[in-house]
Amino acid sequence: MSKNKVKAYYDEAYPPVPSKGTLYWRKNLLWQLFRFVVLNVKIMRIVVGGHS
Repeated sequence: MSKNKVKAYYDEAYPPVPSKGTLYWRKNLLWQLFRFVVLNVKIMRIVVGGHS
């Protein structure tokens, strides 16, 4: 007779911890500004393309 045991807290249940490099790029204001501009350009291409 086998029982399926459910482990409530195990390593796979937690998200991965970001590396130092990932944290650096997330906090870098110049990188965030650049990505903001890129995203807005992509959105504007879609909007302008739909209104022509």
